[in-house]
Amino acid sequence: EANAEDAAAAEPLVASGEMSEPLLRRLELSERKVAQMADGVRAVAALPDPLGVARMATLLDEELTLRRVTCPLGVVAAVFESRPDALVQIASLCLKSGNASILKGGREAAHTNRLMSGLLRDAAASSGDVPADALQLVEAREDVQALLSRDDAVDLLIPRGSNEFVRYIKQHSNIPVLGHADGICHLYVDEAADTAMAVRLTFDAKTQYPAVCNAIETLLVHEKKAGEFLPLAAEAL
Repeated sequence: EANAEDAAAAEPLVASGEMSEPLLRRLELSERKVAQMADGVRAVAALPDPLGVARMATLLDEELTLRRVTCPLGVVAAVFESRPDALVQIASLCLKSGNASILKGGREAAHTNRLMSGLLRDAAASSGDVPADALQLVEAREDVQALLSRDDAVDLLIPRGSNEFVRYIKQHSNIPVLGHADGICHLYVDEAADTAMAVRLTFDAKTQYPAVCNAIETLLVHEKKAGEFLPLAAEAL
């Protein structure tokens, strides 16, 4: 119901041109998406504990060994647009890696984000191992500017959205930023590629979720493979 409320409020914005159609598609949560989110959380929970693992050891002197051991970063802040499933992905990864998280989603997904964060906080608290406050949701737009200035409290900032959005975050904060580029993804089919597999990969990479930034935008095919591959790819698409 929360997501339906957000989607209904967004539809007039799409009609007026204030929001793009792909952004609306990313906002909507179908039963399939919810199931995928749940599967993703279970997959993260099933991963080996990433903390306290010695990645490297160097003997400096007799009875003196230097070790590099994995540990939490501390507080991870994530600012993202539209996609409420991003909240679940980021929060679950932060919890698994022992980090507290501060999450700020787009106002178009306010009701969904509020519901999702509440469920995650309840789940964390019920585990007995993680305090509910290890996950915080920031909702007010003005709080984002305050968040960007808190390099004394936030250890890593992760923006997810358009290239312009990521650049804005980088330019307005002294916090270390883990951003991404344009998301213009290529798939190359070599002469030696398995044709049937290449067709399946092409179909999946483009059609499984066309609205996301890692859907392929460019298909490159070896000239000696084109005659065999392209008709089959066109038929599949």
